[in-house]
Parts: sequence; structure tokens; C-alpha cells
Amino acid sequence: MPLRSIDGRSARPIALVGGRVYDPDSETLSPPSTVVLRDGIIAELRAGTSSPAGADAIDVSGSTVLPGLIDAHAHPTQAASHAELLDWDGSYHAMRSAAELERMLRRGFTTVRDMGGAETGLARAVRERLLTSPRLLAGGPIFAPTGGHALTRTIDGEVEIRRALREQFRDGADHIKLTVSGGVISKMRIESLGFSEAELRAAVDEARLAKRYIAAHAYTAEAVNRALECGVRTIEHGTHIDDESIRLLTELPDVHLVPTLVTYWSSLQSPNSFTNEQRRAVTELLELGTEALARADAAGVSLGYGTDLHGSGHELQLEEIRLRARVQRPEAILRSLTLAGARIVGLAEQLGQVREGYLADLLVVGSDPRADLDAIADPSRQRIVISAGALLP
Repeated sequence: MPLRSIDGRSARPIALVGGRVYDPDSETLSPPSTVVLRDGIIAELRAGTSSPAGADAIDVSGSTVLPGLIDAHAHPTQAASHAELLDWDGSYHAMRSAAELERMLRRGFTTVRDMGGAETGLARAVRERLLTSPRLLAGGPIFAPTGGHALTRTIDGEVEIRRALREQFRDGADHIKLTVSGGVISKMRIESLGFSEAELRAAVDEARLAKRYIAAHAYTAEAVNRALECGVRTIEHGTHIDDESIRLLTELPDVHLVPTLVTYWSSLQSPNSFTNEQRRAVTELLELGTEALARADAAGVSLGYGTDLHGSGHELQLEEIRLRARVQRPEAILRSLTLAGARIVGLAEQLGQVREGYLADLLVVGSDPRADLDAIADPSRQRIVISAGALLP
């Protein structure tokens, strides 16, 4: 496993010359420009193709320069089946997670929001550049009530919840995910509700005190609406949302929906992974999730890009793009991958756009992704990944 030696803060400036810069906010491409990277940030955007003296110039004429991609619902520490994970010791688990993180970066994901499993020590190792990895927003363990979701830490009652969340936030967790409904791999029925409203409000209050936030694993409209009314900031999955869900998601401030279609699609690619009944249930989730995405997109809901993949399924991390293209414009998908993701992770003033002073996390592809989404969705066509101002070797 190579140490992470790419660090734009100590290297010579880099100039990306002749590419067209994509702005996910205005959904436009600039004329041919020069992007100058220095000390890990975007130091300058120049019209034309002149490179500053002393910079390492890279000709990207004919290419598109985009913000680095953001996966707002990933499980980099779940690099195998659930049964295998339980047999791994801590050291081996950390190394497998590090390998998965590097693969995510090489696909173009320069920021990843862990939604359960990444300990804050792993995030610290990423910050200290001990491994080749995207920026990692760590959520610590997933929390569930007794009888709840799989691979979770069980907590019950307001006192337990407050104590557990204080411990996680003390140790550096960027957010906490609660399971507020059943799910695909859960023994809890999908229509069941997890946590009382008092428990949810206690969790939200602890996050507020720590200047952090709560995310909710939620499928049914009842679970989604209840979570939003209690102050939860991001909804994960949301396959069964209704009109009230849409209203809450569009009217409440700073709330977001993160669909994860590819996790259902990937499961269906394994012919022997389900009984016939389970396959019908997962197929229905994919259909409902696609319909929910279309409705939310049409209503103007803030939509993050999420994948929720596990084990070998991680290699399909970019397939979510093609699934969303069935019901969304390319520009909307690009917004989810960049600007919306930056807002979700709380870094909208540093990531998500190619702007002077922003962190130099970039992806360069060979064509205009508005007309050719496969320029991003096909990993073999990615030309350059830049993390923290330096090229990924």
C-alpha cells in the first residue's frame, strides 16, 4: 500500500492549460482557460492558455475540468460481505478500508461521506496523509434501537443516546446516522419505525450542541417525515417518499435527500443472492426509488449522490450516474456529484465548484459530460484526478 505522497502544498504550482471549466451552479462551460493550482488550492483562473512562470503546465485542451466528485453515502470500511467483516481483526480491516478508499479516489471521488463504519482514527490517518484517499467525513458506528438494523450499535433511551453521541462527537465524528426505519438487510420490517420522537429530538439536540448533524436511514414516507420534523438534516434512501415528504424537503432549511439506486441494482446482478421473494422486494425498491428520485428532482429537492455499496459492489460506484440518467438531466446529476455534495458535507465554501480559493480537488475528463455522461461514468475514460492540488500518480 503506497503512502500518500501527493501533496500540492509542497510541490511546484500546476497549471491545467486549455481546458473548459464546468460550473455546476450555472450549468455552463467556460471558454478555454487555465486553472492554476498552488499550495493545495485553486490559486487562479485565467482566461486563455497562458501559464504562469515556474508552473508545471499540463495541456488539457479539448477536455473538461470539473470539481472532484463527492459520494455522500459510502461505506469504505465495508469492503466485504457482512459475514466476512465480523471475522476481521482491526489491523486487517483498516488495511482493506485503505485499499478501498484509494480505489474510490482513482474513480474520481475526491470526497467521501462515510455513512457508518469509519472510525475517527481512519479519518485522522487520511488528514495526516498516511494513505492515498479521498477526503473522508467519518460517521462512526451506525446507531439503531434494539431490534433494529444490521451492523449497528444498539442504543435505547434519551440518556443512552446523548451519552453515545457525546462520545462520538468528542472523538471527532462529522455526523451520526440513525436507523429510523427497517431496511433491505434488516430484521426490522421496512415499515417499522426506529426510535421514539423524544429519542430523535435528543439526538438532534446533541448534534446541534456539537455543531454537527444527524442523518437518517429511512425508507417509508412516515419514517422520512417524522425524522425531518424532528430536525434530521439528511435522509438516506427515501424510496417511499410522498407529497408531504417533498413539501418538508423543499420548505425546511438545509435538508437533503440522498438516493442510493445502485445498491439495489447491484444486488440484482447476482442471480443467487436472493430468494424469489427477496428479489421482488429489491426490484420494487429500485422502481420506487427511481420514481422518488424523479419526483424529488422535479420539485427542486436538494439531492446528493449516494451509492451505499458493500464488498465487491464498490466497483459499481459510478453506475449510479447511469441509473439516475433514466430520469434526470445530466446537469442535475453533475450538481448532485459536486455542488450538492459539498453542501451536504458542510464544505460548500471550499468544494463543489472550480473557483479561486477553493480546495484543489478536481477531475479532468475528455469531453463535455452534459452530452456524454460516460466521460465520467466509465472509469477507463477519466484522464486526470487531482487531490489537494496534486495529480494522483
